Amino acid sequence: MSTSPGTPPPSVADGLPGAPDDLLAIRAGEGDEEAFAILVRRHSRPLLAMAFHTLGNVQDAEDAVQDAFISAWRRLPEFRHASAFSTWMYRITVNRCLNSLRRRPAPVPLNSVAEPAAPGVRSSPAWSAEQDALTDALVDALGALEPQQRLCWILRELHGLPYAQIAQVTGTTEQTVRGRLYRARRSLKEALGPWR
Repeated sequence: MSTSPGTPPPSVADGLPGAPDDLLAIRAGEGDEEAFAILVRRHSRPLLAMAFHTLGNVQDAEDAVQDAFISAWRRLPEFRHASAFSTWMYRITVNRCLNSLRRRPAPVPLNSVAEPAAPGVRSSPAWSAEQDALTDALVDALGALEPQQRLCWILRELHGLPYAQIAQVTGTTEQTVRGRLYRARRSLKEALGPWR
């Protein structure tokens, strides 16, 4: 494919928006900023959601994800593709979140984003108040979990990650993940017992 004089050559990233993460990560590791920007756009939302549910506030979540992407950009030439790029990013972000939690003097309860009511669902003030109280109870129960248990629960229940990927993200084994999930679910079941 030739270009006419005065026309810039096609960008390396012209065909990249739909490219798989592996190719984008290789290109980004070679210094292709556009490839990395595509990865950032592609993965920011789920990482922000996970960081928010882990840390409990938007500013801390944004800081953790931004730090994770800065770290990833610097470390991309070292990325060996032993796991998926998304798993690698979850792991970096999880580490940032856990470091942030360790620096906090006391646990901070998780905030919850209210889920919009589906059409046709009961909308009486009493029902709404009950749902708000249940949401508050769940937020309190999640906030009381040990951070590693809460993280495993968030990755499994809110992000739908399989056990093997959670193990990679948290740097543990599937058995450890299953144990943490079991303890988290048991604690949540006990804490929410009055709501059953």
